[in-house]
Amino acid sequence: MIEKIDFENKRLVKELYELQRASYLIEAELINFYEIPPLKESFEELLESKETFFGYFEGEELAGALSYELKGNELTICRMIVDSMYFRKGIAQKLLLCLEEDKKEIPIFKVSTGRDNTPAKNLYLKNGYQLIQDIEVVPGLFISTFEKRKADWK
Repeated sequence: MIEKIDFENKRLVKELYELQRASYLIEAELINFYEIPPLKESFEELLESKETFFGYFEGEELAGALSYELKGNELTICRMIVDSMYFRKGIAQKLLLCLEEDKKEIPIFKVSTGRDNTPAKNLYLKNGYQLIQDIEVVPGLFISTFEKRKADWK
């Protein structure tokens, strides 16, 4: 089940916080960079986030989540998080498709991930996102940016 995460539910936000830290630690290992902003974010900073979060639940357990920001006619996916126990079970795919369906009136979706995060890159490419560019954000760390425009949707 996918539903919006209620930030008034501090227990659930704490679960999201712990899941985020574990998930981004795996990405940090993949891209060999441990200064990923969600890894450095405090619980209080997460609580103050202006992003909208959706969670994927297996029963009562939060198994994955994504967040996004909407600015004008562009939606930016800010975070994609999946519990390692649920890797390769289609959770990221389901979250992505749910978001695209929920926001189908938005013509431009954007997302970024570490260039060396092959699983994430494959997810976006498989879903019709186009690689826009690789940007060196700090020496030796490249971020891949992707975009999907309404005309590209299948």
